Amino acid sequence: MALIICRETSRTSDGGIRRFAGIVALAALGLVAGAVSPAAMTAGEATTAKVDQLFAAWDKTTSPGAALAVIQDGRIIYERGYGMAKIEDGIVNTPDKVFDIGSVSKQFTAACLALLVREGKVKVDDDIRKYLPEMPVYEKPVTVRHLLHHTSGLRDYNALLELAGFRADADCPTVAEALEIVRRQKKLNDTPGDEYSYTNTGFFLLSQIVERVSGKSLNAFAQEHIFKPLGMMRTLFQDDHTQLIRDRATGYAGGEGGTFKISLSNWDETGDGNVYTTVRDLACWDQAFYSGALGRGVMDMLQTTDVLNSGEKTTYAWGLVVRKYRGLKVVEHGGAWVGFRAALVRFPEQRFSVIILSNLDSFDPSGLAFKIADIYLAGQLKGPEAGGPASKAATTPAGPAALSVPSAELEALTGHWQDVRFGDWLTLSLKEGKLIAALGGRDFPLTPVAPGKYVVTERPDVSITFKPAGRQNPATAELTAGSTVEYRFEKAPPLKAPSAADLASWAGTYVSEELLDVRYKLSVKNGQLMVEMRTIAPTPLKAMAADKFTVPDLDCNLEFTRGRNGQVDGFELSTGRASGIVFKKVV
Repeated sequence: MALIICRETSRTSDGGIRRFAGIVALAALGLVAGAVSPAAMTAGEATTAKVDQLFAAWDKTTSPGAALAVIQDGRIIYERGYGMAKIEDGIVNTPDKVFDIGSVSKQFTAACLALLVREGKVKVDDDIRKYLPEMPVYEKPVTVRHLLHHTSGLRDYNALLELAGFRADADCPTVAEALEIVRRQKKLNDTPGDEYSYTNTGFFLLSQIVERVSGKSLNAFAQEHIFKPLGMMRTLFQDDHTQLIRDRATGYAGGEGGTFKISLSNWDETGDGNVYTTVRDLACWDQAFYSGALGRGVMDMLQTTDVLNSGEKTTYAWGLVVRKYRGLKVVEHGGAWVGFRAALVRFPEQRFSVIILSNLDSFDPSGLAFKIADIYLAGQLKGPEAGGPASKAATTPAGPAALSVPSAELEALTGHWQDVRFGDWLTLSLKEGKLIAALGGRDFPLTPVAPGKYVVTERPDVSITFKPAGRQNPATAELTAGSTVEYRFEKAPPLKAPSAADLASWAGTYVSEELLDVRYKLSVKNGQLMVEMRTIAPTPLKAMAADKFTVPDLDCNLEFTRGRNGQVDGFELSTGRASGIVFKKVV
C-alpha cells in the first residue's frame, strides 16, 4: 500500500484506476499481504461494491457525476471517477479531473490568514477597518475573528449582487463592484458576535486582507505558501474566469426529463470560493493536518472554534466545521456553487477521510461522504447510519407516539408565519386532515407528538413548537433542527385581497443605494402586482400579509414601508443571508 504521493500522476483510463484502487483498498483493510487470496479479494470487492452502489445513479455515460478519494492512515485506499466530466465530449470523470469546490475553498483562505497571524502581520481581534478602511463604521466593530467564524453580521455579498441584478452563471461582477456593494451596506444582519450566521462576505473580505497585507494576490500567496509546498500542483484560486484550466470538469444543472445544461461561474471573487482542485490534491491537503507541513500552529488555528457574546459555543472554526457524527469527532466542510458540489469529511482520531467532488448541482456529496464513513468505520460508529431510520421517511416519528389533535386546533394553525430575522415564510395548510408545512419551495407533512409540538414526518429530528398569541403579541413558532433553533416565526394576520387602491399605491419605480442603485419597477397587470428589473422579466409578486410579498424569481421577501402620512415611500428586501435592504420610491 503506497503513501499519498503529492505530485501530478497519470492514469490511462478510469478502468485502470478502479482496478488499482480496488487492490489498495484491500491492502488498507489488511487483506493483502504479498499474493492476494481469493477470499480476501472477495471481501475487499464487497466493500468497494457498497461504495460504488452509492454512486450507481450517476455512473453512466449520459450523466455528470463525481470523483472520490477515500483516505486511511495517509494512504488513498480507494479512488474512482463516476459519470462524465464533459458529457458533450465523451470525457469521463476520474480522480485527476479538476473541479470548482465552492465553499470548501474557505479553509485555504483561512490558512493563508493563519500564516499572516503567525508572522504577527495580522491580529484576529483587530477591527477590519485597520485593513479595509473603506468599510462603514458600525455601532460595534467587526473584527477579523468575526469574519472567520461567520459572526460578523455582514450581509452576504453573493445574495446582494444577485439582488442587484448579477446572475451567477451569466454576469461577471468585478472585485471592485463586490467591494463597493459590501461598503454600501448601512446595516448588519446582527450585532457582531451575537449570532452565527453564515455569510460569504466574511471570507471574501479575508481574501482582501491577505492581499493587502502580503502585497500579492490570494492565489499567488497560496501557491507560494500552501499549494506548491504541499505538492498540490493542480490547485489554484481562480481569479480570472477566462483562464484555461487543464482537465477541468464542466459543471451542469439538471433539467427536465434527465437533461442537463452547462452551469459555470463567471465571478472572479476569491476567498469564499473559486478554488479549483482534484481529489488527489485534496488528499495532500488532508495529510497536512497530521504532518505539520505548514509549520507550527497553523492547522490548530484552523480547527479552533469560537464563542458568541452570550458565551454559547459554536461549531464553526476557521473555514471548517468541528462537530460529532455518531459519537466520533468530525472536521468537515461542504461546497456548492453553480453546477459544482464538494465535500471533505475528516475523522481525525481515526485518520480517515472522504473527499467527493461533483459536477452536478443536485448532487449531495456530504450525505454520500458520511454514508461511505458508515461503511468503513462501521465498527466504531454509534447510533443510526447516514440515510438510516432517523433520516428516512417514516409513518410516525421516533420518540413520542403521534397525538390526536382536534381539527379546530389544526385549523387555527393554518396561515402564513414569518421568520423574524430574514423574513422567510412558513405556510401551514390542511390536507386530508393533516398539517402540511411549506417552506423554501417544499412541502413537509407534520406529525403532532406533544401539545403544541409537531415533527416533520420524514425528519423527526426537525420539529416546530407553537406558542399561542398573548394579549398584545402574535402567535409564535420555533423550528428546531436537532438542538439548534433555525427559525423563529410570528403568525401574520389573515390575508385580505388587495384593493385597486392598494395596488396603485404600491406601483412605481424603486431604487436601492445599497444595491449599486439598481432599479425595480412595480406595476399592476390584470389585478396583480408585478415586478421587473434588468435580469427579471415582469413577474407577479405573491401576497403574504398586509404590505408583505414574496418575489419568487429572486427567492426573497418584500415589505413596503410608509411615511408619516401613511403613503408608500419604499420597501425593504430580505433573503436568506441579507435582511432589511432599503429601496426608496422615486416615481
